[in-house]
Amino acid sequence: MPKFLVQGHYTAAGLNGLLKEKASGRKAAVQAAVKSVKGKMDCLYFGSSGTDVVMIIDVPDSAAAAALSVTVSASGSVELHVTPLMTVEELDGALGLATKYRAPGA
Repeated sequence: MPKFLVQGHYTAAGLNGLLKEKASGRKAAVQAAVKSVKGKMDCLYFGSSGTDVVMIIDVPDSAAAAALSVTVSASGSVELHVTPLMTVEELDGALGLATKYRAPGA
């Protein structure tokens, strides 16, 4: 199953919700949301300095990741950035593909 790095920044409303539910309450809610798109949360960490939450999730495809991202972001409580992750083998395979590209001005 594809893995995605999810980074979030809580809005004021999101921080108020975090104060009320505590981190364990948010973890349970996030696990339920990921499970609802037939995924699994690998890990969840809380931070500071602009990135309040970081997690790695496994979901069936990009559409499931997008559905989760749009639903969470639409709540207005957290702004998400979702990044697809690749294994070393997947990147090696991508690097082996012939690609034609001309840089600007070249």
